[in-house]
Amino acid sequence: MTEIQIETAKMLLTSSKKIVILPHRNPDGDAMGSTLALYHFLKKLNHQPILISPNEFPDFLAWMPGSETVLIYEKDKVGTKAVLEQAELIFTLDFNALHRTGEMEHDLTTLKAPFIMIDHHQAPDSYAEVTFSDTTYGSTCEMVYDFIADLNGLELIDKTIATCLYAGIVTDSGSFKFPKTTGKTHRTVAHLIDLGIDNSEIHNLLFNNNSFESLQLLGKALQNMKLLKAQKTAYITLTQEELDRYHFKKGDTEGIVNYGLSIKDIIFAAIFIENKEEGIIKISLRSIGDFDVNQLAREHFHGGGHINAAGGKSLVSMKETISNFEQIVKNNPNLKF
Repeated sequence: MTEIQIETAKMLLTSSKKIVILPHRNPDGDAMGSTLALYHFLKKLNHQPILISPNEFPDFLAWMPGSETVLIYEKDKVGTKAVLEQAELIFTLDFNALHRTGEMEHDLTTLKAPFIMIDHHQAPDSYAEVTFSDTTYGSTCEMVYDFIADLNGLELIDKTIATCLYAGIVTDSGSFKFPKTTGKTHRTVAHLIDLGIDNSEIHNLLFNNNSFESLQLLGKALQNMKLLKAQKTAYITLTQEELDRYHFKKGDTEGIVNYGLSIKDIIFAAIFIENKEEGIIKISLRSIGDFDVNQLAREHFHGGGHINAAGGKSLVSMKETISNFEQIVKNNPNLKF
């Protein structure tokens, strides 16, 4: 953060305030970890924070300290809108455009309270009074740690806050294997471990808590995988019927897209998941090296993200979506070898 940003944030947090903290729709470990860590930190500063998620978060994140306090916008739009209207300050974490909150976007654009954005995705919108945006970070949780440091609050980080931060860092770093994992990342994590977190148990809760049905769904996804060898591309499809057959729950498809990148010589992987209720095909894209999936998602799939990890959606059928995708891939000059 710049000195001006730090001073503005300090000014906004000088007196006790009603503060709303927001993650993006379909929050992942980094979104929930960063918002919950900030929630606990702001309570220590004698503020009155409330965390509102646009929709339900996955069950495998429900163990995180403070998750039981989270309000769900889709469950109570009237009540949560009233909370938003009473807010004196709003934090948006792990996203940088209000449309990432889905139906909440309209309510957010009518608010008078100032916003503080903390995010590591590309091309931030300009809605916030303080915009802490930096794509060199591997996770928003690492940014929240530095935000706390900039407020001279590191001594206030306890085991609870550290647990939330660690969960987000380990999630978005791919258990510390992604390229944006730096020496500074490990030094931050070392401090969190020194504060008493059970890093082994956190890893188990995040990654080793599968149901039998979710493993069957994984098996079906791998059966559905297709390769475009000439373009070093792998993709997976899951229809609504397949999701229903294996009793899909939110979070069950987390990380499946990465299996494509585990194949020798593959540099680009995608997963297409049908959602009949929303009338879309949800898309996750991953890559290795300098192939930019953020640009591809923005140009073709109403989405965006990072160079090596992005998401989007298709508004046509699965068959048409896959046909379009294959043509996009085969015509992409960066996938001609």
